[in-house]
Amino acid sequence: MSSDSDQGDILLDKLLKIVIEYIFSVSSPNALVIDAINSLDSFSLKDIGIDGIRNFLQELVSFEKEVKVFFKVPNQQMISHISPTPNPNQVVSAFINLLLLMLELILLFDPDFIACVKGSIQILRTELVFLIAFLGDTAMHLQPTNNKLIDIEAVVNEVGSFFYPFFFTSLVFALITEEEEMTDMETVVNEVRSFLHSYSSDFLEVTTTEVEETKNSMTDIKAQVNELESFLVPDIGILDLALSDLLPKFELLKPKIKEHCIRVSNMPSDMSPNTALVSLFIFDSVLDDLMYLINTKSDRIVGVKDQIVMLHRELMSLGSSVTNITMQEEAQHEEVLIKAIDIAYEVEYVINSFPPVWYLALRLPQLIEKIQLIRMSRMSIQETNNKVDVAGVPEVPNYRGEQVSSKSKEPPILEDIVVGFDNMEIEIAEQLVGGTEQLQIISISGMPGLGKTTLANKVYNNPSVVYHFYERAWCVVSQTYNKKHVLIGILSSMKNIKGEKIVNMDDESLAEDLYKSLKGRRYLIVMDDIWDTKPWDDLKRYFPDDGTQSRILFTTRNKNVGSKASPRSVISALPFLSEDECWELLRRKVFQDKNCPQELLDIGRQIAENCRGLPLAVVVIAGVLANMEKKEHLWKKVARNLSSHISQTPDKSNQILELSYKHLPMHLRPCFLYFGAFEEDMEIPVQWLISLWVAEGYIKKEENKSLEDVALEYLMKLIDRSLVLVAKRRSNGGVKTCKIHDLLREMCLRMAEEKNFLKAVTLNDDDPLWFFGQVSIHQQHHCLSIDYNNSYMLSLPFGLHVRSLQCSYVQSTILISRSFNVLRVLNFYKWLGDHGVLGIEHLVHLRYLTIPCTLPALESFHRLECLVVNNKDEVEITEILLNMLSLRHMQFNGGAYFSESCRRKATNNESFQTDNNLRSISVLSISDEIDEKILRCSPNLHRLKGRVGSSLNYSFYFLNQLESLKLRSEASHSLSSLINLPLNLKQLTLVDSRISLEQMEIIGKLKYLEVLKLERVSFEGIQWDTSEGEFPQLKFLKLCRVQIEEWNTSRDHFPRLERLVLQSCKLLKMIPPSLGDISTLQMIEVYGCTEAIIKSAKKIQEEQEENGNEELQETIPLDTSDGNKRESLFLSSGSVGVYEEGAIQWIFNSILLALVLLLLLDLDILIALRSIIFSTNIIGTQKWWFMVTNTILEVSYRVQTLYGTPIHVVDRDYK
Repeated sequence: MSSDSDQGDILLDKLLKIVIEYIFSVSSPNALVIDAINSLDSFSLKDIGIDGIRNFLQELVSFEKEVKVFFKVPNQQMISHISPTPNPNQVVSAFINLLLLMLELILLFDPDFIACVKGSIQILRTELVFLIAFLGDTAMHLQPTNNKLIDIEAVVNEVGSFFYPFFFTSLVFALITEEEEMTDMETVVNEVRSFLHSYSSDFLEVTTTEVEETKNSMTDIKAQVNELESFLVPDIGILDLALSDLLPKFELLKPKIKEHCIRVSNMPSDMSPNTALVSLFIFDSVLDDLMYLINTKSDRIVGVKDQIVMLHRELMSLGSSVTNITMQEEAQHEEVLIKAIDIAYEVEYVINSFPPVWYLALRLPQLIEKIQLIRMSRMSIQETNNKVDVAGVPEVPNYRGEQVSSKSKEPPILEDIVVGFDNMEIEIAEQLVGGTEQLQIISISGMPGLGKTTLANKVYNNPSVVYHFYERAWCVVSQTYNKKHVLIGILSSMKNIKGEKIVNMDDESLAEDLYKSLKGRRYLIVMDDIWDTKPWDDLKRYFPDDGTQSRILFTTRNKNVGSKASPRSVISALPFLSEDECWELLRRKVFQDKNCPQELLDIGRQIAENCRGLPLAVVVIAGVLANMEKKEHLWKKVARNLSSHISQTPDKSNQILELSYKHLPMHLRPCFLYFGAFEEDMEIPVQWLISLWVAEGYIKKEENKSLEDVALEYLMKLIDRSLVLVAKRRSNGGVKTCKIHDLLREMCLRMAEEKNFLKAVTLNDDDPLWFFGQVSIHQQHHCLSIDYNNSYMLSLPFGLHVRSLQCSYVQSTILISRSFNVLRVLNFYKWLGDHGVLGIEHLVHLRYLTIPCTLPALESFHRLECLVVNNKDEVEITEILLNMLSLRHMQFNGGAYFSESCRRKATNNESFQTDNNLRSISVLSISDEIDEKILRCSPNLHRLKGRVGSSLNYSFYFLNQLESLKLRSEASHSLSSLINLPLNLKQLTLVDSRISLEQMEIIGKLKYLEVLKLERVSFEGIQWDTSEGEFPQLKFLKLCRVQIEEWNTSRDHFPRLERLVLQSCKLLKMIPPSLGDISTLQMIEVYGCTEAIIKSAKKIQEEQEENGNEELQETIPLDTSDGNKRESLFLSSGSVGVYEEGAIQWIFNSILLALVLLLLLDLDILIALRSIIFSTNIIGTQKWWFMVTNTILEVSYRVQTLYGTPIHVVDRDYK
């Protein structure tokens, strides 16, 4: 806040708006109070006479009677229009939340006004916080006991009456004055009283001369003024008396609450499970909370510490049992597992919701007893299992052949109408019929719905593939792998026999039959929908490797399946359809062979585009369109609700997507569902995502690994399963940003809401029911994602059990009440405007905090792990931040500097020391040796981004764990002390710097350096000479506007270089030719450089191709001579990847040649010739010849199909 007066203005305005928002949410749309508010808002006091004043005051009196009822707990009649109807506990909780919001604002006013009663108001806040926490302790409200709720209502209604004058006084003040500067509540009260008395006294003089009617009006005004004065905030003495009368009533409630808790605990309860998301992360999280509570010696646990220690021990034991259950995958334990997770959430809520010691003393024994009952239940099931094991395992039901037949031969999705895949089909067919003579696995990987099975089916029936293999078979492995089913599927497919004929054979007989059928022959086996390597490991010995060029084709969601199955495997990742392909597929699915009506073309293409390239999405939405009238307005409605149509269509599409989730290990499920919290199509920074996962507690601790490293492994597993897409990669090849397909995001949201895990909410100013209409939902979900949608709402919907809160598009100052008792993550991103957050200091359980403003007071944030500040101007890093043991990451987008007090202590104290575990800081201003001295106190730093000043004495060698360093010079000064860089550095970026050749030699000798970026860097001299032994591990080198003319190097100086980027290096004469001799070099990118650089890049590629390296790629943006702007020229495999008009003519000539060859040559000779060409590894020739021979085979295949007369074909049995 810029000043006290500005703060008063903000606080008063928020006090009014929050109450009015509440009134609108509780009132029905046609309520009289809404008309009264609108009427007052439009009332003007300018140039009105005595009758106008009387009418205005009468409006105020009427309004007071209408609005006062809202300062009591709403009755059922008042909220009867709200759907779903909140239960009584939620209604009382929502009202208490309003009172807490008002109380927070009142405490922020000028302290002089409430100095005498501040202590009492704080006690009142504590009592209200406990009441709302008690109402949220759901285990205590499973049985209907209305008496205690009636008692609570009576007390909070009196609190409402206490706060009502604050609202009414503020409202009158806002109506009568246009002043923008409002200082404190005392000023507000005095201004209102002065206004009322001024009108009564001013018009008193009029009554001596005016007529009798005027005297009557004046009498009415006096009566109205006297009545209104009784509604205003009283003086401080009366407030003190009111509080003295109010607070003891809370004490009278406590014995009743205690009696209620005891009575409920003695009632029979089936402990029915509430949680549907089965994940173990909650146990580690709650155990950490308990241990922290034990170790901090808090006054909160005086008298109950022994019980907390016992609770920790019992919960740890239960957690171990749960781990065993999940490892054994015992389905009969699922209910026990869910109950165990429920009790963990209950423990978390009780210990973190600030209960008084007497309440803990009641609840802790109950929690311990519940845990023991769950453990006994688990042991009872285990004993039953042991008895069953002794008696013998029941026989597996007989296999039914018709199930295998239907499963193996079920037509895949999109098989009837196929669009796209032409290039992929050619590529995979090449891999199947060419290459090594050894048995090889070809794997098609991709996310659900991309058409892996459809593509595999096209390849499987490709004429070239049909003729190439003697035996072909197709089987569906699926998630629930069954060896016998798969063997029967292969044999029945290969031998064209029905499954029931071999159903009675045992596994070994089936395997022997399969092996004999394949021995010595060239075969292709398609294993569709394989989820992991277990089926392959189980079956591979039945597939003989006789050097016959046989192939196994996988379709899988996990690209690692192929590489793990065989080191010689070839992985083909399936791309999305283009927009034109999406439209073609949609059109054909909806209209079959008919044309699309002209009026539907534009909206149809829009719908196809919104399917984002996912064939499954196209098929699902086409099913919707095909079954409705072909009307433009109906299609537009579908376009607006495309995601929901796809998400809610109850067909096989959803089942396919949900299978991916169900197959996830438990520890990955919350990580995957968490993607629903981010907005659609958002590219999510990986470091941000990982920090959120860690803060949420989803990441399991592993020895010798940081939580961030384990979280990255989790993400890579989701990427490998094709559930998460890589959006951008880092210079070192790592994932920089990721995203999730819209269809999968919809599934995440749907499943997360069903499992009480996550709820996404969009707030609208025109939705009057948001406060109550959402509260019943919020109470049940652990994560809330709120899109303010440019709404001006001022407070957050409260949620007593919400652990994570993400808010986007906020454009007003936000007030946070104390109802977020267990909140761990508060993430404000995409904040609109320059606003702040009030009431944040009480969120003491936060692990992750993103705020759009200056830093709040952080003294109470002992558990904070990650702090992100989206500041515009630099902020100071205080000593408090540097001594927070839990804090691991600090990110200041607008920059930060060490506070003056911190620098002063570092200057005056030789042994200055801070105690922290920081792993990253960004962006830090480092001005001199004092800042360096403070930085030394963070020895665990792994990443540092900094701005450096004019000093020449920088040294970072003491940061011996630092792996990534980015430095930007504020004044383009030399960084001479970079000779002392950390030895473990892997990534180094220098910007706006001047570097000596000696410094470059030191950088070159960093033996772990993998990424080096020099941007706007000038050397001392115009020549850069590298030496042998430098850059031993460097993989990525970027030179941007580097001021050198000559670069002399050798391949031995960059032995591991994979990627070279040159950008706007106008002075550089050429790329050293010796770089072309680096065997690992994969890509050269040239942007905005001279023609000489481009020529040298092309020359290097040509030399590489001559030496057999077909994989070197070059990207060179340029303008073509024909005036058409091309984004880039992509050089790969000896050809230019830009389509020319002659390409069509080339294809046409190839077809003609194919027909001529078909007439002149025997088909056997063509096939043999093709095999010889494939063995040469001349890829360009292979692709051309494949098109030619494939055309021939397609023609011959059609001839056989039409006339039943086979063209002479070579014996396909391998010789």
